[in-house]
Amino acid sequence: MNLIDHLNWRYATKMFDPQKKVSKQDLEFLKEAIRLSVSSYGLQLYKVLIIENDEIRAALRKASWDQSQITDASQLFVFCNYTLDYDRHVDDYVERIITIQGNSSNGIKQYGESIKTSIGKMSAEERKSWSEKQTYLAMNNLLIACAELKIDACPMEGFDNHAYNQILGLDEQGLNAVVIAPVGYRSVSDKTQNRLKVRKTKEELFQIA
Repeated sequence: MNLIDHLNWRYATKMFDPQKKVSKQDLEFLKEAIRLSVSSYGLQLYKVLIIENDEIRAALRKASWDQSQITDASQLFVFCNYTLDYDRHVDDYVERIITIQGNSSNGIKQYGESIKTSIGKMSAEERKSWSEKQTYLAMNNLLIACAELKIDACPMEGFDNHAYNQILGLDEQGLNAVVIAPVGYRSVSDKTQNRLKVRKTKEELFQIA
C-alpha cells in the first residue's frame, strides 16, 4: 500500500476491540514517528503520555463523556503542551543542538536567545495557543504512522482537559492536556468503518495563485 491507500483506509474509529493489543515493536514505531514530528523552531514544547493502566483510563473515561474508546483501545495517547519555563526549554534545545551536532558556536547560542525574545513578545494567550498547536502536528504523525501499520486511531478533543490535568497530575509538571488519541484495532461491530470517506474534491479544496 502507498500513502494515499493508507489514508483512505484509516478513519476515526468509534469502537475498538479490547482484546487486541498493539505490539511493543509497533508501539516503538509509533513513538519514533511522533518523535520525528515537525515543531516550531524544533523545540517540541510538548510531552506525550501513553496511558495503559486500566484504573487511570477508567477515570479518564468519566472525564471524556463516557466514550468507550478511552478504555477499549490498546493505548491512550495524551498530547500535552508545556505551560511554564519556556526559557529553560529553549536552553535545553540549544544544549541538544550542541551535543548532537557538535556546534557550540556563538551563533547557536544567539539563535536560542532570539527564540526566547520571540516567545517573550507573545501574550500569555498567544503562547498558550501557539504551544497547543504544536501537539496537533505531533498527533498527525501518530495518525499517519498508525495508518501505515494498519493500526486504528481516533483523534479526540471531546474530554474535560481540566479533569485530565488533575487525574494525571499535569499541572504540577507544567503540562496541559490538549488532544488525545486512542489507538488499537477496530471492532467488527463498528459500523463507522463501512462508511464512504467524505472529503471535498481537489477542485473545491485547492486554489493555485
